[in-house]
Amino acid sequence: MVIHYTEHGNMEGALLVFLHGGGVCGWMWDKQVDYFTDYHCLIPTLQGHGDRGEESTFTITENAQEIIELINRKKNGREVNIVGFSIGAQITLEILTLAPNLVNRAIINSALVKPMKVTNFFIAPSVRLTAPLIKNRAFSKLQAKQLYIDDHYFERYYQDSIKMKSKTLIDVLQENLSYRLPVKAIDTTTRILVTVGEKERSVMRKSALKIAAYYPTSALEIIPEVGHGFSFAHPERFNQLVKEWLKK
Repeated sequence: MVIHYTEHGNMEGALLVFLHGGGVCGWMWDKQVDYFTDYHCLIPTLQGHGDRGEESTFTITENAQEIIELINRKKNGREVNIVGFSIGAQITLEILTLAPNLVNRAIINSALVKPMKVTNFFIAPSVRLTAPLIKNRAFSKLQAKQLYIDDHYFERYYQDSIKMKSKTLIDVLQENLSYRLPVKAIDTTTRILVTVGEKERSVMRKSALKIAAYYPTSALEIIPEVGHGFSFAHPERFNQLVKEWLKK
């Protein structure tokens, strides 16, 4: 598989890699790309998403390996930073496991690390039953609302949703709901900011606490009055938080 990516900003600046969530694509970072113009912004497309919609498999580990390879091709001795949302945040954690000293700073936004096995069991039959709904615009509108995706971005969200194969969606959900931190502690030099919305599900808040306790180099920020989708809901606040963390 060939990884797809876009590049923006200062090609001589420090690398700032943005990893999108499941069901969305690199466009979710448009307002970050417009803000972080001093950085060399690198935005990979995850397996089975967007322009990679013809792919029918998705694993967190394979995505992490692809992105490590891409970073190693691009970094040229420069500082590397990663911002990941949802499953993109899980992939960021996997990168820290596979390459503990590759990344200088990481922002882990809304990562689930408490496996939900019972729910996982019902994913495949549920996706097969509800697959026709994905092409229903009204249903997609409801899904987009949960992520704070407004009318400006809805069409891109909808088009990416209908490109994704059911098999890929099943893999994404199963990987997301079964991801866990390594049993053995990772000795990483990466400074990690863990963020979670105050209005997210309790399992997400508990996951954030678990990640922050797991990594001695981490800090935790609970974002008031926000659910799952901080960068969409309040891009200015999100950008400022990321900027401050990158400068620490």
